[in-house]
Amino acid sequence: MGIIWTIIIGLIAGIVAKFIVPGNREPAGFVLTALLGVVGAFVATFLGQAIGWYQPGEGAGLIGAIVGAVIILVVWGFIARRA
Repeated sequence: MGIIWTIIIGLIAGIVAKFIVPGNREPAGFVLTALLGVVGAFVATFLGQAIGWYQPGEGAGLIGAIVGAVIILVVWGFIARRA
């Protein structure tokens, strides 16, 4: 059941991140939006643990996943502009 919740939270985080950082070169589609949110949650968890906000084994929540997805979209935008 945990993976289903992760995908649902990832999808919500990906949708919100796309509204915050709009663009025409961003990944589109249901699967890529959900993947964006899930990877954003991993990025937020890694950065949060590196800074000391989260303990080892503790993950980022919805807001952390949104922040991580926004970071990914901003980096994606810089890379897509250069190509």
